[in-house]
Amino acid sequence: MTVIRPLPPELINQIAAGEVIERPSSVVKELVENSLDAGATRVEVEIEAGGARLIRVRDDGDGIHAEELPLAVASHATSKIGSFDDLEHVASMGFRGEALASVSSVARFALTSRARGQDAAFRIEVDGGRLQAARPAQHPQGTSVEVRDLFYNVPVRKKFMRAERTEFAHIDDLLKSLALARSAVEFRLSHNGKPVRIWKAARDEQAQLQRVAEVLGEDFPAHSLRIDHAAAGLHLSGWVGLPTASRAQADAQYFYVNGRLVRDRIVAHAVRQAYADVLFHGRYAAFVLYLELDPAGVDVNVHPAKHEVRFREQRLVRDFLFRTLHEALAQTRAGQVASPAQAEDGHLRLATASASSPAAAPAFAASSAWLGRAGQSRLALGVRDAPLGDYAALLGESPRIAAAMPTPVADDAESPPLGYAIAQLKNIYVLAENAQGLVLVDMHAAHERITYEKLKSGRACSNLRSQLLLVPLSIAVSAREVAAAEEHAEALAEWGLELSRSGPSTVVVRRIPALLEGADVAQLSRDVLAELAQHGSSRRLQELENELLSTMACHGSVRAGRRLTLPEMNALLREMEATERSGQCNHGRPTWVQLGLAELDKLFMRGR
Repeated sequence: MTVIRPLPPELINQIAAGEVIERPSSVVKELVENSLDAGATRVEVEIEAGGARLIRVRDDGDGIHAEELPLAVASHATSKIGSFDDLEHVASMGFRGEALASVSSVARFALTSRARGQDAAFRIEVDGGRLQAARPAQHPQGTSVEVRDLFYNVPVRKKFMRAERTEFAHIDDLLKSLALARSAVEFRLSHNGKPVRIWKAARDEQAQLQRVAEVLGEDFPAHSLRIDHAAAGLHLSGWVGLPTASRAQADAQYFYVNGRLVRDRIVAHAVRQAYADVLFHGRYAAFVLYLELDPAGVDVNVHPAKHEVRFREQRLVRDFLFRTLHEALAQTRAGQVASPAQAEDGHLRLATASASSPAAAPAFAASSAWLGRAGQSRLALGVRDAPLGDYAALLGESPRIAAAMPTPVADDAESPPLGYAIAQLKNIYVLAENAQGLVLVDMHAAHERITYEKLKSGRACSNLRSQLLLVPLSIAVSAREVAAAEEHAEALAEWGLELSRSGPSTVVVRRIPALLEGADVAQLSRDVLAELAQHGSSRRLQELENELLSTMACHGSVRAGRRLTLPEMNALLREMEATERSGQCNHGRPTWVQLGLAELDKLFMRGR
């Protein structure tokens, strides 16, 4: 047997570097987070050769006293925690005290700092883990850290570095996420001596939104909702993109917990469920969200690079996120660009960002008077108020459209959000005139959403019926899923699904929701139990029912190719203004488009 012996400090730091320092952007992350923890209001990042040759981070924070400089590069030495209680309430970005020691063990390292209130600055250098004595230097208040020749003494790690452009792209993405995390801090980024990014400090909401636009794109504010909601000791704020502004990949999703960017499966699951009813399959929402809670309610010490966290009340956090985002998306209406708060508790503030964005189209709010008239008239548009089971009445062969609304004279001051119909194009699109210009509506997509929401409302208002299986079905599942079936039996029964344990790893299905008669019972049950075991809740039953209702709504809506009268078209517009999520159909496609006068003038080159 080999002899047990302690590892030398240099090797310990290099092993730690293997966990924390993956590439140049990892170094930038650790250094900038230290600057933020030091109270910096300005952070400058200079990069050369994608970070392989030089990484320099300069800040105007509190600085480090000369006698503490050697400790700054020592393993597990920190000013951020001092007891187990501090670890339970971590509020700083970093706290392990291993970042500088790890970086200095795999690069040529120099740290220059002048502490607040001190007359002189001091500098230390570390070369491959060998610390040199501190000496006086010239430096304003704050700290500068230089990291040269990264991985020069670890050739195995260096050969895994990518091309200069790729490594710098990772650094750029990192700085974007940090700039969103701390909007009150000014950030500057340069590469090979050329300025690349300058984010000025944002002191108010408008300036914060401008920074968001610089990161997510200038179009994001005009297609997003402002979120500001507090409940149960949790506070969620930020911006979420509308479903019609979805993306092909999840590259515009920023979620912060107490100022720390995290990638968390609980969060991802809640967001995905909130958008499930309005997004195409394979599309991803864009958002910048900030969750604030008691630091004791989240464990940030679960990943060396602090990318992940663990919530102590996972179910509470998930339900809070889902309900907040679900409600925000539900309150959107076609024609609505700015909407006031709707929540009874007064904490939920939902408003589209375009109302305050200079680059956005002119804002127009859905008139409460018009919404009221549309809601009271209950213009059928092919779906009569009827019990859920009366599908024949709900989905007749020829959907009836109310034709009792005369066409008023359009007045910009009193015009409803979607205006008044003026024509129908190819029996597919409704053309309407509103205060801003021209509105185009896909009549089938719009009516499909209206029908779908009424079907869902009818289901919610009726007693959910269950279907007794003629022969109970035994299903093999994991022991964890059997436990989930027992724990959530009452909740499952409310949805019409009756499961019971029949062995250590089997359950018996006795009832299923009547609406899902004919479904694959075994697969349905496995899907539900898998979600319950992993997330503590499942919406699979509701999602399947929604899929069925969506199909029914599609078949029960007015079809492209059908000629509508002007009163029928206006009835459709009023119903759109009163229907939740009517900005997109059940599949995530937009139901309406606004063309302003400026856009029309541009098409015809008027004013040139």
